[in-house]
Amino acid sequence: MAEKKFELTNLATGKKSLADVKSGTLGPDVLSIGSLAKDHGLFTFDPGFMATASCESKITFIDGDEGVLMYRGYPIEQLAEKSNFLEVSYLLINGELPTTEQLAEFTHAVQYHTMINESLLRFFNGFQYNAHPMAMLSGVVASMAAFYHDSMDINNPRHREIFAHRIIAKIPTIAAAAYKHALGQPFMYPRNDLDYCSNLLHMFFAVPCEQYNIDPVQAQALDLLFILHADHEQNASTSTVRLAGSTGTNPYAAISSGISALWGPAHGGANEAVLAMLEQIGTVDNVPKFLAKAKDKNDNFKLMGFGHRVYKNFDPRATIIRAMAHKVLAKLGKSDNPLFELALKLEEIALKDEYFVERKLYPNVDFYSGIIYSAIGIPQSMFTVMFAIARTVGWVAHWQEMIADPAMKISRPRQLYTGPATRQYVEIEKR
Repeated sequence: MAEKKFELTNLATGKKSLADVKSGTLGPDVLSIGSLAKDHGLFTFDPGFMATASCESKITFIDGDEGVLMYRGYPIEQLAEKSNFLEVSYLLINGELPTTEQLAEFTHAVQYHTMINESLLRFFNGFQYNAHPMAMLSGVVASMAAFYHDSMDINNPRHREIFAHRIIAKIPTIAAAAYKHALGQPFMYPRNDLDYCSNLLHMFFAVPCEQYNIDPVQAQALDLLFILHADHEQNASTSTVRLAGSTGTNPYAAISSGISALWGPAHGGANEAVLAMLEQIGTVDNVPKFLAKAKDKNDNFKLMGFGHRVYKNFDPRATIIRAMAHKVLAKLGKSDNPLFELALKLEEIALKDEYFVERKLYPNVDFYSGIIYSAIGIPQSMFTVMFAIARTVGWVAHWQEMIADPAMKISRPRQLYTGPATRQYVEIEKR
């Protein structure tokens, strides 16, 4: 096949240059514009990087128009049905599905890294009781760089592997400690005999004074949500991890930067906004009124949890999680809760309403994940923390891919400067 190129012409001067086209396995081609500054003295301008590929990656593919999400080439539907979170974690980090032996080794490595240093645990005493859990999570994860610096040579593949095991294992423990701190309850140590999500439920909800029985449906729901949230290509938080990681910083600091980016309500806080919206609507009787407000261009009300910035057709993750949301509500006996009844009614009406159907504004994964977390008993302030636990795997995979790339460069975006031109300093008494 002939090499594809674009010819760029400065119409004012007639000067021309060639730009190579790069093709991936799937998805649109990209135009390599690295020589544009040298040939024409120009930078490109793309606020929000809406049409810019910032890197080359083999991890996740999304086709928003067709509603496709794949991890390492495997459709999310197949992984959600047949796999579990730690197997998907292995796939994202290592590029291939594990053998039975490989999965056992990986699972053991994660299970036996779940405890955190007691000094690190005492950090939580320095936070106010009402500190936001994401603030605690970001701060404590960053502080891990002070505990594991002796085995963190980023150019050492074995050190990178140890880091991956540690952060994936410890992030639920840190999240649970943040939750217990907010409640004023004793911290519950992890149990190595429990699977990943059952252990998380134990650390969240068990107390020393009584027996806690783990609900397998809740653990199954968390495992499924974690699979669906494990990675989502070059989103804001993943790009932040790559940007910070490109400097060669300690990877715990890079992951902390991703947590901070995820905290934003436009990114990781969407499922929290769904519950806030349902509380605002109040009752089933108010649904028609608020749907009318959502359709009114002059009204500020937005229907949260419907449609998606990337998926222009439907969110494939929502199709998978919908059945689990109904299963959780049925199992926990909370389907008669007014808030959940309202969510199901809103879903039913919106799926049939011509306005939403025409615009393909279907419920997305945030709509259902917020309902599931709430039904399990996780407060809204912890929703984004749960997202961070799952997405840590994706961040680690992208960080490792970038660090192992021989062509890695420090990220240095350009800008369009619109400030004052050169000015001369004026002495203070003359201003």
